[in-house]
Amino acid sequence: MIRTARPEDRARIEAIVETAYRPYLARMNRKPAPMVDDYARRIADGQTLVLEADGAVAGILVLEDHPDDHGGYLLLDNIAVDPAYHGRGLGKRLMTFTEEEARRRGYRVIELYTNEVMVENIALYLHLGYAEIKREQVAGYDRVYLRKNL
Repeated sequence: MIRTARPEDRARIEAIVETAYRPYLARMNRKPAPMVDDYARRIADGQTLVLEADGAVAGILVLEDHPDDHGGYLLLDNIAVDPAYHGRGLGKRLMTFTEEEARRRGYRVIELYTNEVMVENIALYLHLGYAEIKREQVAGYDRVYLRKNL
């Protein structure tokens, strides 16, 4: 089940993000952006969703609306699955949900970004039909931006 996150989910969300992004610390000179995000605000703004499995929160999504005069896009700001749940298709379920949610909200485009050192993520997104649109440094992070037309 995927549902909107509640304030009481915050500690679990932060724990998932911490364990999911910890392996990248060795490749970076600072914590990845998701590890320092303000999840209390993200939850209050209705941008965070959680995936439950076996009665526990096992994965998260942070989605941002970016409307404009040309239809805009849904930004997949963060996706993370607790490593204890890897290999169960939960990441794929979250990606499928993101596409369904984008359509439900009236978007025909999803954008996302990842750090350039997260090469596994880049390869995965390319495999899922995303195309790289640019690379730039934002707030000290070297980001790779990708887009998928639905």
